[in-house]
Amino acid sequence: MGRFIEKITPFMVMDILQQARDIKGCIHMEIGEPDLPPSEKVVEAYIKAIKEKKFYYTSAKGLIELREKISKYYYEEYNVNISPDRIIITPGTSGAFLVVFGILINNKDKRIVLSDPCYPCYKNFVYFLDSKPIFIPVSALEHYQIMPDKLMELKNVSAIMVSSPSNPTGTLYKKEIFKKLIEIAEKKNIWFISDEIYHGLIYDSKPYSALEFSDNTIVINGFSKYFCMPGFRIGWVILPNKLVRKAEIIIQNIFISTNTPAQYAAQEAFDKEHLKIVKETFKKRRDFLYNMLKDIFIIKPIPEGAFYIWANISQYSNNSIDFCKNLLQKKGVAITPGIDFGLNNTEKFVRFAYTRDISELAEGVKRIKEFISLI
Repeated sequence: MGRFIEKITPFMVMDILQQARDIKGCIHMEIGEPDLPPSEKVVEAYIKAIKEKKFYYTSAKGLIELREKISKYYYEEYNVNISPDRIIITPGTSGAFLVVFGILINNKDKRIVLSDPCYPCYKNFVYFLDSKPIFIPVSALEHYQIMPDKLMELKNVSAIMVSSPSNPTGTLYKKEIFKKLIEIAEKKNIWFISDEIYHGLIYDSKPYSALEFSDNTIVINGFSKYFCMPGFRIGWVILPNKLVRKAEIIIQNIFISTNTPAQYAAQEAFDKEHLKIVKETFKKRRDFLYNMLKDIFIIKPIPEGAFYIWANISQYSNNSIDFCKNLLQKKGVAITPGIDFGLNNTEKFVRFAYTRDISELAEGVKRIKEFISLI
């Protein structure tokens, strides 16, 4: 495994966050962590669980009460019936990725397909498991989507990983392309993994789950983004029946179980009134920041979900690391260099996270304009 451990890259945004915290008055637009609190009911449930000494191991699959709530959520949101037996609670979505990739990378010749750019931890999980991903370059020309014909061309593939809405671009897969990818995956006997962590944060259309198109897909989601519970470290994975026991055995050995008080707290996270406010808040921020930045950088297409803006800075710099480093040091604004998300032209891009109040975003843009005027 050693030769692949060496391929694991730092999660650059976390390094930037650490540096930014040492700068007084820094404007944080680097970290994909919601600044909004979860529902007060979540906090109360967490405290209650501690007071009632509900901090012992649960089953590896998680509390049945929480799995039933998630099952109900999928019926209400997507009109799909998912048995709680197919739902496993994990230590964040990171735990889910590790478990799922661990099951599917059972042959070094069978690899996982990722887009470039994409969330950087995907590839590092693959490297950790002694494999190597297959990257498909995507750009604004295809709306940052993996086109079905690209998947048709590939051989020795175990699974394809798709994120919609996407980190870092905020783009949403068109329904017909998403459906076609699932159809091709099934035809080629490839597993389709759908990262739906940013569902709920889709602003101009209705979300759809991979489970609406096939019962044989793998869906990963969690409470860190839309539900505003990042530090609780709790996610879930929905698996086809034949993979459930394999995942349970891995969790028994690696994690034992997910944080117990967090599982009790998460049962109260499906507060529709609170979630409506969360979505409305991030939509207002998206609209504000996009309109402020579109005349400074090239932003195509308009982000449709998540809380990111993927901006082309090539008129100012072809080195996103230097651009971000200088902006942080000279103006106290933290953003993430595109190179953190892949190698496909990413040195010309940066990612903005609108996870701060509009007043802070406005101050950040003001400082960015000042910085650019000096280039």
